[in-house]
Amino acid sequence: MNQRSSSGSAFCSRLAIAIAATLASAAQAQQTSTTGTLEEIIVTAERRELNLQDVPTSATVLTADSLAKQGIDNVIEIQQVAPSVAINTYNRSTFVNIRGVGIAQSAPTSSPGVAVYIDGNFITHEHFIAHSFYDIESIEVLRGPQGTLTGQNSTGGAIYMRTPAPTTDGFKGYVDVTAGDYDWRRVAGALNIPMGDVVALRIAGVYDERDSFTKNIGPSPSQPGAYEMKGARAALRIQPTDGMTFDLRYEYFDLDSDYNAVKNRNDTVTSDPFIIEEDAISFLRQKGYRASLEARIDLSDSVQLRALTSYFDADNADQADGDRSLRPPQPPATNPGRVSLTAQSFETSVTEINLLSIGDSPLQWVFGVFYMDETTPAQVLRDNFNTVTFVQSNSTIDTVADNESKSVFGQIDWRITDSLELDFGLRYSEDQQDYRRNLIPGPPPPGCFPCTTTAKSNETTGRVGLKYYASDDVMFYGTLSRGYKAGGVNLDPRLGNFGPETNEVLELGAKTEVLDGRLRINGDVYYSLYDGVQLSALTSVGAGPLVPNTLNGPEAKIYGAELEMLGQFGGFGFNLGLGYMEAKFNEAGSVTDTQTNQNTPIVKGQGMPFAPAYSITAGLEYEMVFGTSSLTPRLQASFLDEQYATPFKYDATRVPSRTIVDARLTFKPNDNFTIEAFCTNLFDKTYIAVQLQDASSAQGGIIYGAPRQYGARLKYEF
Repeated sequence: MNQRSSSGSAFCSRLAIAIAATLASAAQAQQTSTTGTLEEIIVTAERRELNLQDVPTSATVLTADSLAKQGIDNVIEIQQVAPSVAINTYNRSTFVNIRGVGIAQSAPTSSPGVAVYIDGNFITHEHFIAHSFYDIESIEVLRGPQGTLTGQNSTGGAIYMRTPAPTTDGFKGYVDVTAGDYDWRRVAGALNIPMGDVVALRIAGVYDERDSFTKNIGPSPSQPGAYEMKGARAALRIQPTDGMTFDLRYEYFDLDSDYNAVKNRNDTVTSDPFIIEEDAISFLRQKGYRASLEARIDLSDSVQLRALTSYFDADNADQADGDRSLRPPQPPATNPGRVSLTAQSFETSVTEINLLSIGDSPLQWVFGVFYMDETTPAQVLRDNFNTVTFVQSNSTIDTVADNESKSVFGQIDWRITDSLELDFGLRYSEDQQDYRRNLIPGPPPPGCFPCTTTAKSNETTGRVGLKYYASDDVMFYGTLSRGYKAGGVNLDPRLGNFGPETNEVLELGAKTEVLDGRLRINGDVYYSLYDGVQLSALTSVGAGPLVPNTLNGPEAKIYGAELEMLGQFGGFGFNLGLGYMEAKFNEAGSVTDTQTNQNTPIVKGQGMPFAPAYSITAGLEYEMVFGTSSLTPRLQASFLDEQYATPFKYDATRVPSRTIVDARLTFKPNDNFTIEAFCTNLFDKTYIAVQLQDASSAQGGIIYGAPRQYGARLKYEF
């Protein structure tokens, strides 16, 4: 079913009433425990396990338990629980911006500015960060440049995802099944298999399928928005001694969808946001695998060697209705991009080697080297004459990008006194991109084709900080950090290269735990100078058609504040996150306006894209215990302020503010079973999630956020 139903409204109304009644009677409920406190949160981004309260970085850390409680089962939903985070789906890419910094355009030669890791493996491109979101142990969202240990793709921050490691302490596992309207079915599970005292294996998998929220009334058999996702992961841990651990990991994913449901802004048939008319067959297919080996070997009582190497191989293919409508075929000059077909492959190898201190010395350190080598061929084909599927190309882009990145880094943490600690780190990076064009639209420039252009960039980044421990539960910190994202090569050799981005941030913060560990309050203020933001544009070269390219914008000034609170008082728990941000260009400049396809001035004080001024997340729950059973009602709400998809304010670039409320009622009859009823977007808010801009292969449009969904979840642990 792909239309909103009255049964869903009735279900969600009854669920809301049940939650309200349960919360109202919570004071009379008999609890077996009234001393619940917060669990310690572990952060691994600094290559060792550290308490979140000791890390001088603004961060949101979500454990497996908190992910389940808040119903976070995909990457997009992280923005609903982490302040100052904006995540948008753009065609085949997932744009992640933290504090207004990350990625504002997607091209075969660009890279994201928020680094994403899975089990220490760097995910180099924004196309594939959503495929590993199952069997998660924790997620760390780090705000601000991570220029020392994370490196050259973290001008905005970093996201570290960890999966549970295999253990030898017993055979165990779980099965987690979700079913909901729009024919949503999701099955995830994992199995831990000990193989003696030295070796253990963990196998995990997911199958996720859902119909579209949008109905396509055109003749195309496709229903954009529908998808089927399959994934599997295997991890083998070998631990011959306490000081030696080897982790072999393999992950496979296969996504087959009817691509994004994009509403034509000029739809003359219906204004219903969840009805579209398309005649072309549309699809997005992504398939690939990642294999890695990580070794940790204690060389002495105070020094450990860590080495991680990984290989990633993936293919992306997508086809879209270029005009988002039912118009008949027209000459190319009148109606370009009727059917577009894109294919891109990725072969990426990454190696990192660290030497790091272990033990309780007041001087802790880590040094390392990083190397990444990648080849990514891409084809963008456009058929101007056929309306159903791609037949032949009238406009062809055929390219290969070879990317190489090298860096050396080090960080020292010196506990000068019991209350004072110095934090200092540096990283030097060199990046090179060789971009070969085999064919591009229009007549070739003299001397081409094929022709290759090289872009090189290098930068020194890092962090210096000071921590002051006022007590065991109160820490104040100040840091000055610098991050960098490499530049690259534009499609047409006559356009020239685009330069790197840099982001320099001063941050002051405090981390506290009070009321005997029941209340955690972390807050910060920051000031950022963000230079060279890479923006997308369409530019005409000579007498040829418009071609996509990347331009550097002027320097921007970003400042703001964040506050996160987490409380646990017996069965009562809550979370609150607040973010405020002012993000404006600090200098005048000129970039291409995607609505006019002309260079347009940027004036000092003009707002940055993907930079909502306010973000608020809040959750409330109460666990009532009855013998061996428990009942937990929970409400989760998020507010994300207005933002724009480009520096220029139009209806076609504006993403209005929205408030989304989710409701859950969880019953645990014992330690093994979890039964849950849920309703997301409880008040059925219709909102714009993405303003998609025009590209050379297809027109832009509106992607609406998910309407109200309801369903049930059953988890069995053994």
